[in-house]
Amino acid sequence: MAKFNRLLKHLGATRSHARSLFPRSTLQAVQACIAAGEKQHRAEIRLIVEAALPLTAVLRGESARARAHELFSHYRIWDTEENCGILIYINVADHKVEILPDRSVGKALKRDDWYAVCQTMTRGFAGKNYHDSLLQALTQLNTLLGEHFPDQDKHKNQLSDRPLIL
Repeated sequence: MAKFNRLLKHLGATRSHARSLFPRSTLQAVQACIAAGEKQHRAEIRLIVEAALPLTAVLRGESARARAHELFSHYRIWDTEENCGILIYINVADHKVEILPDRSVGKALKRDDWYAVCQTMTRGFAGKNYHDSLLQALTQLNTLLGEHFPDQDKHKNQLSDRPLIL
C-alpha cells in the first residue's frame, strides 16, 4: 500500500506545482545568494528541485537520496578543482531534502552542520515558507563554507549558480 501511495504522489506532483513553490523570484534570489556566497568561499553550490522522480525510479523503489546521487554525478558536481561541490536536492513529491557534499567539503563540515542547514529548510518548508527558509539555509551554508574554504581571491565559478527545476 505504501508503494502505491508513493506512486500516486509522484504521478500527481507536477513541474508547475514545483514552480509554484519555487517561483521565478525565489529562483532569482537563490541564484543571487549562491553567487554572493561563492565570492566569500571556494565551494560550489548547485540547487536542484525535482517535482517527482521518474516513474521507473518510483517503481524500483528508488529513494530521494539515491536520486540525489544520480544527479550529483549527471551534473558533474563532483568535478570541481578542489572537490568542493555541493548538491542541494529537493524532491517535492517525497517531501525530502538531500544535501550531498563532495569529498573536501564533506570532510571539513561536521554532521551537525549539515543537519542544521537541512533543518532550516525542512522546518520552513513544513510551514509553507519555501522562499525565506531556503535563503536562510543557503546563508547559513555560505557562512560555514566561508569559515572552512575562504575565497583567498582564487575563486573560479565552476558550476552554474542557476537553480534547476526538473
